[in-house]
Amino acid sequence: MADGGKKPVDYVNPFIGTTNFGTTNPGAICPNGLMSVVPFNVMGSDDNKYDKDARWWSTPYEYHNVFFTGFSHVNLSGVGCPEVGSLLLMPTTGQLTVDYKEYGSGYRNEVATPGYYSNTLVKYNVKTEVTATPRTSVARFTFPKGESHILLNLGEGLTNESGATLRKVSDTEYEGMKVQGSFCYHAQAVFPIYFVMRVNKKPVSAGYWKKQRSMVGVEAEWDKDNGRYKLYTSYTKDIAGDDIGAYLNFNTDENEQIEVQMGVSFVSIENARENLNAEQRGKTFDSIRAEAKKSWNKDLSRILVEGGTDEEKTIFYTALYHTLIHPNILQDVNGEYPAMETLVTKKVKQGSRYTVFSLWDTYRNVHQLLTLVYPEKQLDMVRTMIDMYEEHGWLPKWELYGRETYTMEGDPAIPVIVDTWLKGLRGYDINKAYEAMYKSATTKGSENLLRPDNDDYMSLGYVPLREQYDNSVSHALEYYIADNALSRLAAALGKKADARLFHQRSLGYKHYYSKEYGTFRPLLPDGSFYSPFNPMQGENFEPSPGFHEGNAWNYTFYVPHDVKGLAKLMGGQKKFVDKLQMVFDKGYYDPTNEPDIAYPHLFSYFKGEEWRTQKETRRLLKTYFKNAPDGIPGNDDTGTMSTWAIFNMIGFYPDCPGDPSYTLTSPVFDKVTIQLDKQVWGTDKLVIETERPHADAVVIKRMEMNGKPFNRYRVTHDELVKAGTLKIVLE
Repeated sequence: MADGGKKPVDYVNPFIGTTNFGTTNPGAICPNGLMSVVPFNVMGSDDNKYDKDARWWSTPYEYHNVFFTGFSHVNLSGVGCPEVGSLLLMPTTGQLTVDYKEYGSGYRNEVATPGYYSNTLVKYNVKTEVTATPRTSVARFTFPKGESHILLNLGEGLTNESGATLRKVSDTEYEGMKVQGSFCYHAQAVFPIYFVMRVNKKPVSAGYWKKQRSMVGVEAEWDKDNGRYKLYTSYTKDIAGDDIGAYLNFNTDENEQIEVQMGVSFVSIENARENLNAEQRGKTFDSIRAEAKKSWNKDLSRILVEGGTDEEKTIFYTALYHTLIHPNILQDVNGEYPAMETLVTKKVKQGSRYTVFSLWDTYRNVHQLLTLVYPEKQLDMVRTMIDMYEEHGWLPKWELYGRETYTMEGDPAIPVIVDTWLKGLRGYDINKAYEAMYKSATTKGSENLLRPDNDDYMSLGYVPLREQYDNSVSHALEYYIADNALSRLAAALGKKADARLFHQRSLGYKHYYSKEYGTFRPLLPDGSFYSPFNPMQGENFEPSPGFHEGNAWNYTFYVPHDVKGLAKLMGGQKKFVDKLQMVFDKGYYDPTNEPDIAYPHLFSYFKGEEWRTQKETRRLLKTYFKNAPDGIPGNDDTGTMSTWAIFNMIGFYPDCPGDPSYTLTSPVFDKVTIQLDKQVWGTDKLVIETERPHADAVVIKRMEMNGKPFNRYRVTHDELVKAGTLKIVLE
């Protein structure tokens, strides 16, 4: 139980990050669950603050919007691209309409807790509630007396794809398929989601609707004269198309409740039905809600905090909640899942198959947290990545429901797997993993799906700017980090020649350093620097030659594997520290994106400068993380920004992916107890105790590890898990 008599789950506020481009949502989901059911309010309407078509949005929900058009099923959290939200379920009353611009409603009385969401639709006086199991959801609608409806809209949503099929199985059951994908507009990443929907009351009547272009022989289409959908009232055939749906009509008594169950699968309709039967048979809405809350509290309780304010606990446990949303299980209850980039169905051999690997984000800290605190999850994720290589021939980059989106840069699975291995988490074929890593690191660019510019990288030691906005510097910096990790693994496996090769490659960042500007700067194919050059270009996410989603200052210190080498390049420790401090003092540090999120920890590589890390991490926590809808600085990126807060609030951070160590900083809480897996780490807990003379104390005066003085500000993973107790005294 957390300090103050409340359980960890009681501190979570799912509305944190639901505006300010945080792109989280307050919908119902279980830890790492496949199913999430989310209020959808980003459709265009005069009532919306942001009146845009949903396909321009990367999230189904924005806190300030008020135009509700249903609950979408299976969504992403904290991403920056249009995503998969679809299967919109909507209750209405009065005259039937199936146009979302007409049937959408304002709402009030929002409530969200882990595994549960509710609101009241003003237009209809209908109370909506949703909860979830790992692969299914259930909605409970409380209607007024009169004519009521439940709509299943398969035409709208966030996905860039349209097409769907729908079939009535019985008066109370429907099944179908919806095409989804083109994540970040990558057309190759398209996939079907299968579903089964059930209602617990037989409707008095029902039918389909369909909207499409006028074509000869089409039985029902958009009624141009009346500006409405034409409706099917006969079930003589199934229905398919780009904009279809089903409506169910009821005569309800005052406060009558109707429940709608939804099961999903990425394998088949049969599996969606099996998931629904297995996870909801014999259960009520309230019992499912209670199970979801219990599962969240169990996972959140792996880290217990004491001291600090209630606001700080809310920020902390909500961050941990966000971190445990992705990646998601993919296999159905029978163990089946869609193999990577194929139409083949496979079956898990052990553990869980995972999906939604936003690795360009999560390789920096999320997987390090999972390795330490949730090793059973991380183990299955590493197994999944290696299986993806066997199925597809490549490790994942930004995988989504069995499809590769190739979003963002680098070769990010390498540091994830290497970091996991070097910390001692075993149970997978590391030689197969090394084979996969070596392939992406050495295959020529024309055949390389992960490093398309590998020819230049291997021959020149850097990636030159060949097109104005080709993100060349960003690509190369990611490759250096991956090759550093690969070098470490090669050394651990006794592959000395490989270790030397990849280590040497990882130092190629030096090519990019411009003494004239004191920053990294794009290089042309002939080795000369790109001109004219403005190191601030890209600060507001506008296109910037050589850099992706940032400017030169966001990337110049992005060499976590050779901090002291970078300092030497810049003229020594003092010049390095002064320049890094200037980045913070002038506001060049941008926490809304990942390349510079470890900047505050780099001070601790230099004796006598560690206090800067402690002051900056605390300042940044107070500035950017709040118990409010705008309480995350930009996209949460499937938990990456939240994980930054988690680590820094408990007192350490993994600033170099692939290096099994952490930088220490001053904790926010007086006591942190991390439950450890004794079979994995040899001990069952790590306790971090902090003494502070006053609430604003942030500088570390001294430390003790397991009762003995500890004088370093970087600690290895092995030291940390064996410490028992780490005591930190602030001044």
